[in-house]
Amino acid sequence: QVQLVESGGGLVQPGGSLRLSCAASKTIFGIYRMGWYRQAPGKEREVVATVLSGGSTNYADSVKGRFTISRDNAKNTVYLQMNSLSPEDTAVYYCNARNLATTRNYWGQGTQVTVSS
Repeated sequence: QVQLVESGGGLVQPGGSLRLSCAASKTIFGIYRMGWYRQAPGKEREVVATVLSGGSTNYADSVKGRFTISRDNAKNTVYLQMNSLSPEDTAVYYCNARNLATTRNYWGQGTQVTVSS
């Protein structure tokens, strides 16, 4: 069982930046792919970015060049640095841990990000 706790959401103006953090309750080294997803009102949850234990990353086309995902295995924490935010980035952001051996997914409670002037 993995518990995930997100933090760092809030209200930011267009063009601004936010950094989300996700602390895991146990070691996330090795078998877990970590990721950030988001869900805007009336839309399905979508993947934003993922990172493997070795540091390999993938991003949604909509955030490439603006968002950066990283992980600190020693601290069992994953981060999402979001720059050049636009109103289209407004959503609840969820941290995800996927056990690559069992394919089981774990989710955080979500943190609201609102981009508005």
